[in-house]
Amino acid sequence: MRLSRYFLPTLKEAPSDAQIVSHQLMLRAGLIRQEAAGIYAWLPLGLRVLRKIEQIVREEQVKAGAVELLMPTLQLADLWRESGRYDAYGPEMLRITDRHERELLYGPTNEEMITDIFRAYVKSYKALPLNLFHIQWKFRDERRPRFGVMRGREFLMKDAYSFDIDEASARKAYNRMFAAYLNTFARMGLKAVPMRADTGPIGGDLSHEFIVLAETGESEVFCDRKLVEMAAPGHDFSDEAVQAVFDERTALYAATEEMHDAARFEDQTAEGDRLSARGIEVGHIFYFGTKYSAAMKANVQGPDGKEAPVHMGSYGVGVSRLLGAIIEASHDSSGIIWPDAVAPFDVVVINLRANDEGVSTACEEAVHRLEAAGREVLYDDTDERPGGKFATADLIGVPWQLTIGPKGLADGVVELKRRATGEKFSLPLDEAISRLLG
Repeated sequence: MRLSRYFLPTLKEAPSDAQIVSHQLMLRAGLIRQEAAGIYAWLPLGLRVLRKIEQIVREEQVKAGAVELLMPTLQLADLWRESGRYDAYGPEMLRITDRHERELLYGPTNEEMITDIFRAYVKSYKALPLNLFHIQWKFRDERRPRFGVMRGREFLMKDAYSFDIDEASARKAYNRMFAAYLNTFARMGLKAVPMRADTGPIGGDLSHEFIVLAETGESEVFCDRKLVEMAAPGHDFSDEAVQAVFDERTALYAATEEMHDAARFEDQTAEGDRLSARGIEVGHIFYFGTKYSAAMKANVQGPDGKEAPVHMGSYGVGVSRLLGAIIEASHDSSGIIWPDAVAPFDVVVINLRANDEGVSTACEEAVHRLEAAGREVLYDDTDERPGGKFATADLIGVPWQLTIGPKGLADGVVELKRRATGEKFSLPLDEAISRLLG
């Protein structure tokens, strides 16, 4: 992709109302544009990252046995009246009346709709267990939307819903999602710590938040340091394996500020392992039993021939929120540092003299060879001064920068820079490409 033909509206300074680093950098790097309070247009660079995060989330859900569908953004108010949540949810719900005087709402979550879909088709325990998920836009009318995509009104979310014959089976489904979430965040270069959480308006008696540690996080968290050091569990989703993952993590202390018990923290955690840090919630999972299925009569016939409401859980990941969380956890004074798996491009090729035929030929050769090998390349072929090109490359955070200029070519070398570390290597073009191709 030639930068001269791309749409990348960067800013030298962030707007004054951008309070946190991720919001500032997303605006400056041309990832998003605010259209209204808490509502953003996703510009080309931001959309590329959003789609990569979405795909990682999707792949890990499928590996854990979930099946994808797609539900609409608008829901019938009557479904929420069945569950008892329509009047209880509060002003965060955007309520709409259509031209036929039907009451609708812009979905903040989908427990009611997925229960309605399930009860229309599934009548026997033989169809269980079942986990259905989708990745869809949500709307919650926050009183004070702030912090960019971290607390916006419109957001992209992955929500999954499990259906099981009894509590024991439902808890196995919960454990599978628990493990799947650890795998998901690890693939994005994040260290996510599961912490026991309040169930809030979703309901139920078992819930965990997944918290990414970041110096600029929104809340204080407390945990055993060993939780941060644990590797992703991998893809053995047998009941025994996921129970072991759940037990290992939950045996160690971890709590948000709201759930923190200082005395228990000191009692359960060795002094050298006590970690107090800032954190950002990126995922939230719930087991709520028959709360929705009983109210909405989502029953199945059990092996004994009797009908009973299914046991359910729900599992959310803030897909759009993850961009902000990743930036909060990975940036420096020059801009964003994207982990390789979610970066908008793999390499930015920087042409230091666009009107020099030899330099342009070398750049185009590098772009062609890299793209032919499956790498995603942004080619800075603009007339911008070198300092401006380097500043833009650092700001947008592409993992590798390949710089080609007349002086280096005369000496038979190009410069390769790793954005995350700042390391620079002067080497022949062939060697630089070989290194980029791994």
